[in-house]
Amino acid sequence: MKHCHLKKKIKYDGSQLKPFWALEELNIKGPSIVTWIGPMNIKKEKIVDYEDKGREIKGGEMAHFIIEHFDSQPGNIKLCYHRQRMLIMILKEELLKMGIKTRREGDDLYINDSKLTVSIATASISSMKIHLGINLSSEGTPENIKTIGLKECNLDNKDIKKLIKNVAEKYIEEIRKIEEDITKTKTM
Repeated sequence: MKHCHLKKKIKYDGSQLKPFWALEELNIKGPSIVTWIGPMNIKKEKIVDYEDKGREIKGGEMAHFIIEHFDSQPGNIKLCYHRQRMLIMILKEELLKMGIKTRREGDDLYINDSKLTVSIATASISSMKIHLGINLSSEGTPENIKTIGLKECNLDNKDIKKLIKNVAEKYIEEIRKIEEDITKTKTM
Protein backbone atom coordinates (compact mmCIF):
# COMPACT_ATOMS: atom_id res chain seq x y z
CA MET A 1 0.00 0.00 0.00
CA LYS A 2 1.36 3.41 -1.01
CA HIS A 3 0.99 6.75 0.76
CA CYS A 4 1.07 9.98 -1.22
CA HIS A 5 0.70 13.38 0.47
CA LEU A 6 -0.36 16.08 -1.95
CA LYS A 7 1.24 19.49 -1.50
CA LYS A 8 -1.46 21.13 -3.62
CA LYS A 9 -4.63 22.13 -1.77
CA ILE A 10 -7.63 20.52 -3.42
CA LYS A 11 -11.25 20.62 -2.38
CA TYR A 12 -12.82 17.36 -1.24
CA ASP A 13 -16.18 17.23 -3.00
CA GLY A 14 -17.04 13.53 -2.86
CA SER A 15 -15.75 12.79 -6.36
CA GLN A 16 -12.61 11.34 -4.76
CA LEU A 17 -14.70 8.35 -3.63
CA LYS A 18 -14.98 7.23 -7.25
CA PRO A 19 -13.14 3.92 -7.86
CA PHE A 20 -9.65 4.38 -9.35
CA TRP A 21 -9.58 8.12 -8.49
CA ALA A 22 -5.93 7.88 -7.37
CA LEU A 23 -4.98 6.11 -10.60
CA GLU A 24 -6.91 8.43 -12.90
CA GLU A 25 -5.97 11.71 -11.21
CA LEU A 26 -2.54 10.97 -9.69
CA ASN A 27 -1.26 7.91 -11.58
CA ILE A 28 -1.12 5.88 -8.34
CA LYS A 29 -1.70 2.22 -9.13
CA GLY A 30 -2.89 -0.24 -6.50
CA PRO A 31 -3.98 0.15 -2.89
CA SER A 32 -3.23 3.61 -1.59
CA ILE A 33 -3.71 6.35 0.94
CA VAL A 34 -3.79 9.84 -0.53
CA THR A 35 -3.66 12.70 1.97
CA TRP A 36 -3.86 16.46 1.61
CA ILE A 37 -5.01 19.62 3.32
CA GLY A 38 -7.87 21.58 1.81
CA PRO A 39 -11.51 22.61 2.11
CA MET A 40 -14.53 20.32 1.84
CA ASN A 41 -17.89 20.96 0.26
CA ILE A 42 -19.92 17.96 -0.84
CA LYS A 43 -22.73 18.60 -3.29
CA LYS A 44 -26.03 16.92 -2.42
CA GLU A 45 -25.77 14.50 -5.37
CA LYS A 46 -22.33 13.29 -4.17
CA ILE A 47 -23.47 12.42 -0.61
CA VAL A 48 -23.06 8.68 -0.05
CA ASP A 49 -24.50 8.33 3.46
CA TYR A 50 -28.32 8.23 3.39
CA GLU A 51 -28.43 9.73 6.90
CA ASP A 52 -26.65 12.83 5.54
CA LYS A 53 -29.04 13.46 2.62
CA GLY A 54 -30.12 17.09 2.71
CA ARG A 55 -27.40 18.11 5.19
CA GLU A 56 -24.48 20.44 4.63
CA ILE A 57 -21.15 18.63 4.73
CA LYS A 58 -18.40 21.20 4.49
CA GLY A 59 -15.32 22.59 6.14
CA GLY A 60 -12.96 25.47 5.47
CA GLU A 61 -9.67 23.70 6.17
CA MET A 62 -9.33 19.97 6.75
CA ALA A 63 -6.82 17.15 6.58
CA HIS A 64 -8.16 14.52 4.16
CA PHE A 65 -7.43 10.82 3.82
CA ILE A 66 -8.68 8.81 0.83
CA ILE A 67 -7.97 5.11 1.13
CA GLU A 68 -8.60 2.55 -1.59
CA HIS A 69 -8.29 -1.23 -1.26
CA PHE A 70 -8.59 -3.75 -4.09
CA ASP A 71 -8.32 -7.01 -2.11
CA SER A 72 -12.01 -7.94 -2.32
CA GLN A 73 -14.03 -8.02 -5.55
CA PRO A 74 -16.70 -6.99 -5.41
CA GLY A 75 -15.79 -4.56 -2.65
CA ASN A 76 -16.89 -5.78 0.78
CA ILE A 77 -18.72 -2.94 2.58
CA LYS A 78 -18.55 -4.70 5.96
CA LEU A 79 -14.78 -5.16 5.70
CA CYS A 80 -14.47 -1.54 4.56
CA TYR A 81 -16.35 -0.28 7.63
CA HIS A 82 -14.10 -2.39 9.87
CA ARG A 83 -11.06 -0.78 8.26
CA GLN A 84 -12.62 2.66 8.64
CA ARG A 85 -13.07 2.08 12.39
CA MET A 86 -9.45 0.89 12.60
CA LEU A 87 -8.34 4.14 10.90
CA ILE A 88 -10.38 6.20 13.37
CA MET A 89 -8.88 4.33 16.33
CA ILE A 90 -5.37 4.89 14.99
CA LEU A 91 -6.13 8.61 14.72
CA LYS A 92 -7.51 8.60 18.27
CA GLU A 93 -4.29 6.95 19.56
CA GLU A 94 -2.04 9.38 17.68
CA LEU A 95 -3.99 12.39 18.97
CA LEU A 96 -3.69 11.09 22.54
CA LYS A 97 0.10 10.86 22.08
CA MET A 98 -0.05 14.58 21.20
CA GLY A 99 -2.02 15.33 24.36
CA ILE A 100 -5.45 15.60 22.69
CA LYS A 101 -8.10 13.46 24.35
CA THR A 102 -10.99 12.50 22.07
CA ARG A 103 -14.18 10.48 22.36
CA ARG A 104 -15.22 8.08 19.59
CA GLU A 105 -18.82 7.61 18.51
CA GLY A 106 -18.85 5.08 15.68
CA ASP A 107 -16.75 6.57 12.90
CA ASP A 108 -16.50 10.09 14.38
CA LEU A 109 -14.19 11.66 16.94
CA TYR A 110 -15.28 14.41 19.33
CA ILE A 111 -13.44 16.68 21.72
CA ASN A 112 -15.90 17.18 24.56
CA ASP A 113 -19.15 17.81 22.64
CA SER A 114 -17.52 19.28 19.51
CA LYS A 115 -17.16 17.19 16.34
CA LEU A 116 -13.59 16.83 15.04
CA THR A 117 -13.99 14.43 12.10
CA VAL A 118 -16.20 13.28 9.26
CA SER A 119 -15.83 9.89 7.63
CA ILE A 120 -17.49 7.49 5.21
CA ALA A 121 -16.78 4.02 3.87
CA THR A 122 -18.15 2.66 0.62
CA ALA A 123 -17.60 -0.17 -1.82
CA SER A 124 -17.90 -0.71 -5.56
CA ILE A 125 -17.56 -3.68 -7.86
CA SER A 126 -13.78 -3.11 -8.01
CA SER A 127 -12.67 -1.60 -4.70
CA MET A 128 -13.39 -0.28 -1.22
CA LYS A 129 -12.95 3.41 -0.37
CA ILE A 130 -12.67 5.36 2.88
CA HIS A 131 -12.69 9.12 3.35
CA LEU A 132 -11.61 10.67 6.64
CA GLY A 133 -11.69 14.43 7.09
CA ILE A 134 -10.22 16.07 10.20
CA ASN A 135 -11.18 19.67 10.95
CA LEU A 136 -8.15 21.91 11.24
CA SER A 137 -10.43 24.82 12.09
CA SER A 138 -14.11 25.13 12.90
CA GLU A 139 -14.37 27.93 10.32
CA GLY A 140 -16.47 27.01 7.30
CA THR A 141 -18.24 24.10 9.01
CA PRO A 142 -22.06 23.93 9.18
CA GLU A 143 -23.44 26.46 11.66
CA ASN A 144 -25.91 23.95 13.15
CA ILE A 145 -23.16 21.53 14.25
CA LYS A 146 -20.72 22.27 17.07
CA THR A 147 -17.25 21.58 15.64
CA ILE A 148 -13.62 21.98 16.65
CA GLY A 149 -10.34 21.93 14.74
CA LEU A 150 -6.83 20.77 15.52
CA LYS A 151 -5.49 24.33 15.37
CA GLU A 152 -7.95 25.23 18.14
CA CYS A 153 -6.23 22.46 20.13
CA ASN A 154 -2.90 24.28 19.71
CA LEU A 155 -1.47 22.06 16.97
CA ASP A 156 0.56 23.93 14.38
CA ASN A 157 1.13 23.02 10.72
CA LYS A 158 4.24 20.97 11.57
CA ASP A 159 2.29 18.94 14.16
CA ILE A 160 -0.56 18.40 11.71
CA LYS A 161 1.78 17.15 8.96
CA LYS A 162 3.39 14.79 11.47
CA LEU A 163 -0.05 13.53 12.55
CA ILE A 164 -1.10 12.87 8.94
CA LYS A 165 2.13 10.99 8.23
CA ASN A 166 1.93 8.93 11.43
CA VAL A 167 -1.72 7.94 10.92
CA ALA A 168 -1.08 6.90 7.30
CA GLU A 169 2.04 4.91 8.24
CA LYS A 170 0.33 3.18 11.18
CA TYR A 171 -2.66 2.24 9.01
CA ILE A 172 -0.39 0.77 6.32
CA GLU A 173 1.53 -1.13 9.00
CA GLU A 174 -1.68 -2.56 10.52
CA ILE A 175 -2.85 -3.78 7.10
CA ARG A 176 0.60 -5.29 6.43
CA LYS A 177 0.64 -7.06 9.81
CA ILE A 178 -2.86 -8.45 9.29
CA GLU A 179 -1.81 -9.84 5.90
CA GLU A 180 1.33 -11.28 7.51
CA ASP A 181 -0.71 -12.86 10.34
CA ILE A 182 -3.05 -14.47 7.79
CA THR A 183 -0.10 -16.13 6.04
CA LYS A 184 1.34 -17.60 9.26
CA THR A 185 -1.84 -18.92 10.86
CA LYS A 186 -2.84 -22.53 10.47
CA THR A 187 -6.55 -22.85 9.81
CA MET A 188 -8.63 -25.66 11.31
